[in-house]
Amino acid sequence: QVQLVESGGGLVQAGGSLRLSCASSKLITTFNFMAWYRQAPGTQRELVASITTTGDNTLYADSAKGRFSISVDRAMNTVNLQMNRLKSDDTAVYYCKGVDYGDPTDSWGRGTQVTVSA
Repeated sequence: QVQLVESGGGLVQAGGSLRLSCASSKLITTFNFMAWYRQAPGTQRELVASITTTGDNTLYADSAKGRFSISVDRAMNTVNLQMNRLKSDDTAVYYCKGVDYGDPTDSWGRGTQVTVSA
């Protein structure tokens, strides 16, 4: 079973930055694409950003455009989310997801908490 493990969350002041990382137990390029989602208390899980593991296509939620950047690090076998100019609305648990079209089940990490203080 594939394992995805997120790291890099924490407490940061508004306007600050965090870099989240998602490590995979299998070669990350065997996924077709990777994504970051987030879920704040009382809300549904929402897509933040996604990237093909070839790195040539990215997608961002409107709330993330211009502030967040998703990338694949093949050497470290991770997918990263650089988050800048953080706002209190960014407070949530952030989850990593991997999609392999040959696997009927998507892979999810357990999440990392990001808290942005006003």
